[in-house]
Amino acid sequence: MQEQGTLRLFKRGPAIELRAAGFLLVAACLIVIDARWTILQPAREALAVAIYPFQRAVMAPRDLLTYFSSWTDAASMARSEKEALQRQRIELAQLSTHAAQLLSENEQLRRLLQVSDTVTQSSVAVEVFYEPPNAFSHHLVFNKGSADGIMPGMPVIDEGGVVGQIMRVTPFTSEAALLTDDKVSIPVQVLRNGLRLIAFGGNQAGRIEARYLTADVDLEEGDTLITSGIGGLFPAGLPVGTVERIERDVASGFALAVLKPLSHPERYRHFLVLLVSVSDKPDLQDNQVHGEQKQ
Repeated sequence: MQEQGTLRLFKRGPAIELRAAGFLLVAACLIVIDARWTILQPAREALAVAIYPFQRAVMAPRDLLTYFSSWTDAASMARSEKEALQRQRIELAQLSTHAAQLLSENEQLRRLLQVSDTVTQSSVAVEVFYEPPNAFSHHLVFNKGSADGIMPGMPVIDEGGVVGQIMRVTPFTSEAALLTDDKVSIPVQVLRNGLRLIAFGGNQAGRIEARYLTADVDLEEGDTLITSGIGGLFPAGLPVGTVERIERDVASGFALAVLKPLSHPERYRHFLVLLVSVSDKPDLQDNQVHGEQKQ
């Protein structure tokens, strides 16, 4: 009778300890061979080429995250640099404007110093504090007042000529009415022939007027008018304006001369107040400024 063999479900091989020892021996041999010779280099390169697609696939999420992070960082950095450049451009523009303004003010102050050397009266340099927002009057408020010797009635000049007249003062500020204000009147004379007139603040914006002239008055367009010195408040010889046109009324027999002021109070911030004696002059009312006495 034939013996029946036992059923083997798994194929038996060498023991696991023996296989581990064999693998360790093969690894040691490969390490020695790779360290001393290059015969395994082609195999290594082939293996690297074979597993490269798998490496890229595994590293793709990390690379995508790195790319997105670097893109957002670059965009944020570009925005920051753009904002910094914009701020720098604005600051440079402000510095340039401020430098140009300082240069203009310096040149005007030099001209004012030259003017102060030509006048015999003492003077005080003032700066515009603010301009009252009044459409019906032309005034400027300066940063110096009675503490610096400024009194109502004193004339205000720039390098072009007469600017106006001090109307009221406080210890630390003073308010001046400009030539074009209808409350101001100044005794003037024509530089060409010495004809004496009175210049009033005009009814036209930015202009003054010589009124009550005879129709045959010896006055021509382009004539320069200067202060005559009559009245004592305005020293003689200060430029006032030039004749722009003469309006003659044949019916009434009178003429009106429209003058363009030679000063430019709308352009500058610094002026001179002439410290003339006003103690023996009539007091000025708050709502009226007189620059002369009746001739």
